[in-house]
Amino acid sequence: MRLFKTRSLAADYCKKGRVMIHGVSVKPSRAVKVGDVIQVRRAPVTFSFKVIALSQNRLSAKLVADYMENVTPPDQLALLEVARVSGFVDRNRGLGRPTKKERRDLDSFTGQSESDFSWFDEDDEDLSDIT
Repeated sequence: MRLFKTRSLAADYCKKGRVMIHGVSVKPSRAVKVGDVIQVRRAPVTFSFKVIALSQNRLSAKLVADYMENVTPPDQLALLEVARVSGFVDRNRGLGRPTKKERRDLDSFTGQSESDFSWFDEDDEDLSDIT
């Protein structure tokens, strides 16, 4: 499990104060030791990883899991699951319309359908003479 895809992305997270070792924000050049607990804040969750061993060479992403242990608390993982399930419901204003699939999912969730919608109320006057 690799924490970041690129070094520049990792450095950006460090500069923004989202990477901590033992609760203290770190610079990108900070050396890690065996036993350090690295915390990475990715909204809405703070992931925690314990360094098990160090490598002298760069590794492929698949081999990184042998050198780290995921020690993220269960309450943080539950928060991640809630965020994943809520999905489109948490849309920020101005990010665009829901897709057709999201609209159908939202309608099924709220129990509404297109047949429930009417342009006119039943107690409206007869509008046939408006031409």
